[in-house]
Amino acid sequence: MTMLHQFVDLEALSRAAATLFAEQARAAVTSRGRFSVLLAGGETPRRTYELLAEEPLRSAIPWDRIYFFWGDERCVSAKDPKRNEGMVRRALLDHLQIQPEQVHPIRSALAPEQAAADYDAELHRFFVSSPPRFDLAFLGLGTDGHTASLLPGSAALEEKVRWTAVTRRHKEPFSRVTLTAPLLNQAALVVFLVTGRDKAGVLQSILTPASDHPAFPAQLIRPLTGALHWYVDRQAASLLTGGHAAF
Repeated sequence: MTMLHQFVDLEALSRAAATLFAEQARAAVTSRGRFSVLLAGGETPRRTYELLAEEPLRSAIPWDRIYFFWGDERCVSAKDPKRNEGMVRRALLDHLQIQPEQVHPIRSALAPEQAAADYDAELHRFFVSSPPRFDLAFLGLGTDGHTASLLPGSAALEEKVRWTAVTRRHKEPFSRVTLTAPLLNQAALVVFLVTGRDKAGVLQSILTPASDHPAFPAQLIRPLTGALHWYVDRQAASLLTGGHAAF
């Protein structure tokens, strides 16, 4: 099931995403005793994380039963501001009383291939007695149609078995570790967070494809039994047609 949700701006989108996180967390903990969430990097989800660390949501979420993972990471130094882990820690995790074992970052200080292998092993340990199914996966969208670090032209787009891969953008001085489509598509709920007029063209192409063949990496994300939601702001949705209301 795919659903499109339009919002007037980043703030409205972020409040809806944060509320969804809280609802999904409470439901998962009530039914299964834990909530596993996959976090996106970049600027768009930052405000969502900040809202989760603030009242009233902060007190309404069972933080001690939540396990945090990342969809991708840049292989840069621990203090580099481009690290997705650092952004999430500053916006959310540093404000919570949680245990270290609840947080599962990609150890990108290692060599890229080793970091990918270690994260694959860590994911297998976490999901050892259950399907590899994140309760919620937040993903972003690049202007080139990439999501996580599934980059256009990367061999990772063809991965059918492994849960992690190493990618690299042309002329970037660092590699990336990313989760792959086979794992992402196991999620119970995938939510793309998309803002800005610069995303309007690629969003239109993805949501109104010319063929069934994926033209962009983000089109590989098709949850097998879960739901796919697109949370987009008015600017990102400016080229879409149809009677979708803005909230």
